Amino acid sequence: METLSSSTTLALPKQSPSRHPRSSPSSTASSVPELYSSSTGRERSSTESAIFTIYSMYGDDEEQTSWTASSTFEDPSKELDLSLGDSFSYSNFFNQRTSYVSNTDTSYIDLSSDMKPFGTLSNPHDRTRLSATSNGSANPFPLSNHANSHGRDTLELPTRSKRVPPIPTRSQSALTSCSSSIDLDAVSPPVSHLTPPHNRPPSLLRSRERHVPEPTLVLTLPQPTSSLIPPSSQTPSSSPTTKQQSKLSSPSSKTSLVPSEGEDLDAFHVRSTYAHLNATGVRGDGYEEGVERTRARIRASRGSELRAEAALAGPSEKSRDLEAEELNVLASLDRYGFFTVPSHDRLVLLPSGPLLKRLASVRAGSKSAPTHAVSVSSLPAASSPLKEQMRIAKWDRMLEIISRDGGGNVESWGIKASKAHKLRQRVYKGIPDRWRRAAWEVLMNRFSKSGRVAIEELGNQYLQNLEKPSSYDIQIDLDVPRTISGHVMFRTRYGLGQRSLFHVLHSFSLRCHQCGYVQGMGPITSTLLCYFEPEKVYAALSRLHDAYNMHTIFAPGFPGLLQAIYVQERIMESKMPDVYAAFKKHMISTTSYATKWYITLFANSVPFQTQLRLWDAYLLEGEDLFIAVAISIVWVYRDHITSSSANFETILSLLSSFFVPEDDDSLLSWIERMLGDKKLRSQMVQWRQDWTELVASGKDGEALL
Repeated sequence: METLSSSTTLALPKQSPSRHPRSSPSSTASSVPELYSSSTGRERSSTESAIFTIYSMYGDDEEQTSWTASSTFEDPSKELDLSLGDSFSYSNFFNQRTSYVSNTDTSYIDLSSDMKPFGTLSNPHDRTRLSATSNGSANPFPLSNHANSHGRDTLELPTRSKRVPPIPTRSQSALTSCSSSIDLDAVSPPVSHLTPPHNRPPSLLRSRERHVPEPTLVLTLPQPTSSLIPPSSQTPSSSPTTKQQSKLSSPSSKTSLVPSEGEDLDAFHVRSTYAHLNATGVRGDGYEEGVERTRARIRASRGSELRAEAALAGPSEKSRDLEAEELNVLASLDRYGFFTVPSHDRLVLLPSGPLLKRLASVRAGSKSAPTHAVSVSSLPAASSPLKEQMRIAKWDRMLEIISRDGGGNVESWGIKASKAHKLRQRVYKGIPDRWRRAAWEVLMNRFSKSGRVAIEELGNQYLQNLEKPSSYDIQIDLDVPRTISGHVMFRTRYGLGQRSLFHVLHSFSLRCHQCGYVQGMGPITSTLLCYFEPEKVYAALSRLHDAYNMHTIFAPGFPGLLQAIYVQERIMESKMPDVYAAFKKHMISTTSYATKWYITLFANSVPFQTQLRLWDAYLLEGEDLFIAVAISIVWVYRDHITSSSANFETILSLLSSFFVPEDDDSLLSWIERMLGDKKLRSQMVQWRQDWTELVASGKDGEALL
């Protein structure tokens, strides 16, 4: 049976007994008890309130998910098999036409019912990475709800964590032979929309093949396309994720995938696992649940070893025909690639009636108004807008090609000068999903005043960062499988979508040492991966960080978040004074309900199709957009908030709900009118300056509700 192992087995150096404390990311839950105890008996600051809200975004299982994945390395007989050789590097798979052929002559599989750990294999190179037994604990590790709820198989990991001391330069051992190339789907994001059943989707579904794979694993590198796009047709594919071969290339790297100096062994295990699987792929990508490899903590067994091997993609995985069951699953996808509509607590209707009146100074409504909004039993189906075909034609006439690559494929888009005055209106009416990839790139280019050269430089930076360790890798790995539920790209554990999400977040955590990684980055990244390949997602995140001021949202203390909340409160105080007074009366801080809105850009608060419409406008308007969205929600429910029956619980529960707009067009039209008010926009600029002065004078703690 084909295994991941190559001809090289690396025995990690013996560890010293001392354990160096790992620098914990700002988003880990280990600091929550300290923060809680430090704020007992006194009123928490607005920054602490924001941090508490962020910790609660992913549930209460954060403290339970700390784990260790290093083995008893004091025993020199127990070695860590790096599987792809000590000369493996990411750039081998992104930029070189190589092949990987196992040099093992024989395979040994015992298919008997004996579940004892593997003994010595007939070929020493077939020894699995995780053959060392754990410390005897038979209790399963408490996985996240996403992982356990579907009964996903788990793979045993070692149990203790150590840091690797500086590793001296080693002479290279025998390398694996190279004679073929890596498949395009191993490095390109998959299409995330509904593919007709009679067509083979590029990388969404895989077979439940249970036969023993051939001993030789042949992988293929992507080939540059040479097909030309007809000049008469500029309309891109209707796929949200258009597969394009990246022209980005990183400098040739001699970096071996071995633990870096001082790198935590658990983090290295995570990073190397994603790298290995990026080369081999996994079976049933988009269709099966997959096998857990980095977070499991159960006793080593032959069954777990065999399940792990069986979950690897074989040479015929990409060329075989789809089975009937897989076609049925494909047919169940909606237009955005969701298998089933994700379930959410407290679905409430965001009615269109209050949005017919534009923002103005208003007094409280009826005191007998209900305190609870109308509940919604399920999310609406993601159907095509009525005027989408007409808008596709309009965007086709408005966009123009700026440059093409050597193969004739469109490299960048722009807005025709004669149509530029219509851009804002058409963005608020909704960008057709077929044009969303091109339109988002155009909007980011215009807002950040950058273009193709900057995108290529950021793409190279992304590939270079893949070679480096990150102290956030363990936390990123914990968050990846629970970031977006029910989507075909992110369904399979370690599938292409999850690998891309991990790699982008890993690289981005190294870009800004102040921000590092916070959990709010996951939903933003996963949405972008539905439309762009990983290199361009990294470039988009970098521009959001720099030009759209997301740095201040993610930086320690969340200064941009608190500034946005201050501006929101000033608008409520001036336009809805009774609502502002009700918040004050019931002692409801804005951070308690709005933090999730701002830090995820409403990714977890509205349906996916509504989120896309809001992001269309956000990439046009910038950071003021989500303040306007927050105000629109408070505006719609103002009578519920000022009701005589309202209290702390009813108001907070209402504003922590998942909002289902009755009509997206009405919501976007209201926001467009609000941000089109030049007087209000100038006031928002002034309020931001006022907040900066309050922070400088140390009075910001008293300025928020």
